[in-house]
Amino acid sequence: MNRSWQPSATLPTLRRRAQLLATVRDFFATRHVQEVETPVLSTAGVSDCQIESLTTRISGITEAFFLHTSPESAMKRLLAAGSGDIFQICKVFRDAEHGRWHNPEFTLIEWYRLGFDEMALMTEVEDLVNALLYPQSKARGAERVTYAQALYRYAGVDAHGASEVELSQAAEQHGIVCEAALDRDAKLDLLMALVVGPKLGRERPCFIYDYPASQASLARVKPGFPAVSARFELYVDGLELANGFHELGEAGEQRARFSRDLATRRVRGQVEPPLDEELLAALAAGLPECAGVALGFDRLVAISTGADNLSETMAFSLAPR
Repeated sequence: MNRSWQPSATLPTLRRRAQLLATVRDFFATRHVQEVETPVLSTAGVSDCQIESLTTRISGITEAFFLHTSPESAMKRLLAAGSGDIFQICKVFRDAEHGRWHNPEFTLIEWYRLGFDEMALMTEVEDLVNALLYPQSKARGAERVTYAQALYRYAGVDAHGASEVELSQAAEQHGIVCEAALDRDAKLDLLMALVVGPKLGRERPCFIYDYPASQASLARVKPGFPAVSARFELYVDGLELANGFHELGEAGEQRARFSRDLATRRVRGQVEPPLDEELLAALAAGLPECAGVALGFDRLVAISTGADNLSETMAFSLAPR
């Protein structure tokens, strides 16, 4: 592949990027949230079946190391050690991610707030997005829509009650052809990614919350029926910008979820990384009541500058332009 030595972003875009980073740090400084740095390398990879880790080796050490896909594990260890409210701006790495809105290396803003639930954190995410994207006179109140409402409104399906056949039929009706064998959650993900998500946040930012309990990831499950998780995502201009949780603090439940993920990976023939025993030990020691969120900074830069793809927001991109 022939590659140019020139930056993939314009110099004005890089200056805007720097301004936005300064605004982020000012935002958290006024709220007394401490900036932290944690290692990029880890002995444990992510178990999430939708994300693949990159690995590397260190001379003289037999085990492989994983480049983190998120600083979540290390930041939760800091929280369990008594750090208090913290944020981080860092590079993260994910294999097999390249395209218009994906790059194998990208920048996350991740933060954790003690005493917050997902609803309180949504409000703070909205405040930060307004500070970064909209002048004070044009601040936009975000829409809040449940996962079930969004799937019904834009895909015409009952997220909690539709059968796998009905989900497949809905995908076909929207022109989606997928030859792979998908389970129920994968079919819902397909509808969310290709049908629902691109329609969200067009007039104003949109939070999707109350994800199915089966998609809780590292969030706690809320009481009631149907079972939903204390999880949200933020969409602006059809792009997913952030993913947040009212964090699960139960080590036993988190271990069980990791084990289920690894079992699914085994069936699919995916890599099975070691369990994150250091995170599980931190949860067992006691994670304070908190909510956390990861926000894709490069996509936010794209929205701020009108960029047409992620490459135009980075000094040098690995993804095709």
